[in-house]
Amino acid sequence: MTWGTELWDQFENLDKHTQWGIDFLERYSKFVKERLEIEQTYAKQLRNLVKKYCPKRSKDDEPRFSSCVSFYSILNELNDYAGQREVVAEEMGHKVYGELMRYSQDLKSERKQHLQEGRKAQQYLDQCWKQMDNSKKKFERECKEAEKSQISYDRLDNDINATKSEVEKAKSQLYLRTHSADESKNEYAAQLQNFNGEQWKHFNVAIPQIFKNLQDMDERRTVKLGETYRSFADVERRVVPIISKCLEGMVTAAKAVDQRKDSAIVVESFKSGFEPPGDYPFEDYSQNLSRTGSDNTISTPKNEGGVKPDPKHSISKTAKNKLWLFGKKPKAPSLEDFSHLPPEQRRKRLQARIDELSKELQKEVDQRDALNKMKDVYEKNPQMGDPQSLQPKISETMCNMEKLRSEIHKNESWLSEVEGKVSTRGDRRPSADVNHHAPHGRESPEGSYTDVPNQEHRSPPHQPDPRQAHQPDEFDDEFDDDDPLPVIGHCKALYSFNGQNEGTLLMKENEVLYIIEEDKGDGWTRARKQSGEEGYVPTSYVEIAMEKNSKGAVTYI
Repeated sequence: MTWGTELWDQFENLDKHTQWGIDFLERYSKFVKERLEIEQTYAKQLRNLVKKYCPKRSKDDEPRFSSCVSFYSILNELNDYAGQREVVAEEMGHKVYGELMRYSQDLKSERKQHLQEGRKAQQYLDQCWKQMDNSKKKFERECKEAEKSQISYDRLDNDINATKSEVEKAKSQLYLRTHSADESKNEYAAQLQNFNGEQWKHFNVAIPQIFKNLQDMDERRTVKLGETYRSFADVERRVVPIISKCLEGMVTAAKAVDQRKDSAIVVESFKSGFEPPGDYPFEDYSQNLSRTGSDNTISTPKNEGGVKPDPKHSISKTAKNKLWLFGKKPKAPSLEDFSHLPPEQRRKRLQARIDELSKELQKEVDQRDALNKMKDVYEKNPQMGDPQSLQPKISETMCNMEKLRSEIHKNESWLSEVEGKVSTRGDRRPSADVNHHAPHGRESPEGSYTDVPNQEHRSPPHQPDPRQAHQPDEFDDEFDDDDPLPVIGHCKALYSFNGQNEGTLLMKENEVLYIIEEDKGDGWTRARKQSGEEGYVPTSYVEIAMEKNSKGAVTYI
């Protein structure tokens, strides 16, 4: 069924239908454009979301908890998913929207050409019809004039009063009119035959061919829409495998969450390496009470050998509660040897620095070897380069190697010091814990430390070993005085200190203590609590303010 035969007289309707087809094509193109804009916006919002929750981090801030690692893996997969949405938008833009817009322009040009051909054919047929109609009217006029001449001639020929000249003149006029009518008849017949031929060609050849071209154009438009519908779906189908991999990656990340591993990381992150505090001794305050022999009450035996009670837990009634004079808590100093850290954390940081320096040293060694090989090549083949031009770079590399070796040696010495202290601390424990041995050296669990000042719990700086400055019996002898030492200043605890070693004083962060003896250069300051308990605390753990009238009044940070 073709338009040329079935719709030979529907030129105007076909004109409207083909225009509607192009409008529908452009409407679908607009739909595809809005769809790809949605995809672009969606992909952009996903990338911004990933960027918001996955900010740039330094090497030390890399997440270690499995839950965090899995979350960042999910963010990476989501970022890849956003990339696939961008691919969808790009493919729709090139293979669907762009193709439709180009095809729409081609359709408009082709439709315009076919319609112009149809109008030209119709105009030519109209022109043939006018010529035929004019010849017909002329033939009609000539026939009427010939009839009048015939009537006039017949009237004069039958009139006995008419002269011969009048009759001849009427006869001549009749002949002329009759001849003109015959010529008009022949012309009319020729124009009519020509019009009929052109009309047959118009409705049987020209118009069917033009309408067939319009039909082919419209069918190609329909086929093109079907192809773009399929391309629209194929664009989505092509990214489905990659999107499925992204989703599988998210599921894999979710399965990688390990609560036991995270708990172990918490232990590794916050373990200080200090020993738990030992048992507190019994404090007998009834030793100085006198009892009569007739008293039947049970009395507490006096200490044998005249040993005085340990006054470090005694309560001083004369201790006065003083307010802390300083404002904002100062930050913990970050030292090069990490001595401000607990032992385990310090050991880990030193070991990490040594590993990093070793990698840098290996790079310098490789660079030196490469430069020496290049120098040998230049010496054997002078045309390739000047060997002396490499000497400054070789010297610089050697200098860097020496610096790195010096740094590694320095850090290794600090590491040996830490491992020695950890080992010594593990060998000496209170009698109640003789069966428990602290880990030695690198066999102990690794700890970590963060220098962020706004954390709720900050790890304290390195504390001196009380065994290096005071022996336990020296602590006891110093606390055996009957009269308490005068207060020469006060301090505020910057960090908590468990005071598990004998002669040391337990203190909490932000606790205010009284200074009764300055640091003698061994890293320990003797302090007294408001409750009267006395002992030594690490000088680096407290912020000290000496009284103005005390000797050497100075403030330590």
